[in-house]
Amino acid sequence: MSAAISLSASFSKQLFDPNQRRRLHLTGTRCALLRRHLVGKSIALSVCCSLLAVDKSQGMEMLPFKEDGYNFWTWRGHKIHYVVQGNGPPVVLVHGFGASAFHWRYNIPELAKSYKVYALDLLGFGWSDKALIEYDASIWMDQLTDFLSEIVKEPAFLVGNSLGGFTVLLTAAEKRSQARGVVLLNSAGQFGDPNKKSEKTEGENAIDKFFLKPLKEAFQRVVLGFVFWQSKQPARIEKVLKSVYINSSNVDEYLVKSITAPATDPNAGEVYYRLMTRFMTNQSKYTLDSLLSKLSCPLLLLWGDLDPWVGPTKAARIKEFYPNTSIVNLQAGHCPHDEVPELVNKALLDWLSSNSSELKPSSLQTV
Repeated sequence: MSAAISLSASFSKQLFDPNQRRRLHLTGTRCALLRRHLVGKSIALSVCCSLLAVDKSQGMEMLPFKEDGYNFWTWRGHKIHYVVQGNGPPVVLVHGFGASAFHWRYNIPELAKSYKVYALDLLGFGWSDKALIEYDASIWMDQLTDFLSEIVKEPAFLVGNSLGGFTVLLTAAEKRSQARGVVLLNSAGQFGDPNKKSEKTEGENAIDKFFLKPLKEAFQRVVLGFVFWQSKQPARIEKVLKSVYINSSNVDEYLVKSITAPATDPNAGEVYYRLMTRFMTNQSKYTLDSLLSKLSCPLLLLWGDLDPWVGPTKAARIKEFYPNTSIVNLQAGHCPHDEVPELVNKALLDWLSSNSSELKPSSLQTV
């Protein structure tokens, strides 16, 4: 829409410039010509604006952005944000690192026409509390498990992107009775390395404990403090998003604000530090192969093949390891649900429909 406004402003400036008016000499014949000229221009401008608006939102209903969020649930003394819409079998959407429930803005309204859709903000992200705890994947698994028990109150289809994908897979693998099916969109997580030798933990000596370790932590705090400050700047967030969206037309003010607003929380910087130094450096605790070996429900992979972070090779390996998997390959980046939502919604609804009727998942074709 900003492009349409710019175009309108440019046209108005050209039309009402004093020099332009003098050149037109508003006489009878020329007035008529001008009126016809204006009508033609107005029609062209209206069509252009309409096309731009459709291109921007892809003609789809979008979840309204609310400064104060939607619904809140208290979990272990922490305020947890979530969105709920629709009626029918439950579907729970879980966002990726740094995002929130609002990242499913184009998916929630469409899915809610046939399903009861929940979108949950993980602890430490979005509008949920920035708890000062030691973050581990099991924390989010426990949060999702209790959300299913206390809010959803029945087994659900679990859908996750990136970190959210790893969270729903872990939950479905460890709490199998809670998941009717799992959908992963460019999920985080790694396969185990059978050739990697287990690291032996040796006791800390006095120099490590009282000198080197505090020095290392102080250095990390300075560096990560600067990185966090830089990473929460709107221009920086927009740049990062555009680097992982092949078609960046949906990287707009709405999306950027949904990421920058939670970063203003007083505890956000400390949470970022803990995530970077604890969670991100200890991802080998849970491997994809160990989780997939425990999974017992249908699995759908909606994979952005052009993702610069997580390519299609990973999806193919998951399929090879877990045969009860359907794959839809998408010409998109790391966040296909927001980049090509119309394709994701169609594939997801087809798969949900087949599994909601207790049928085996059908073979899905590349989009």
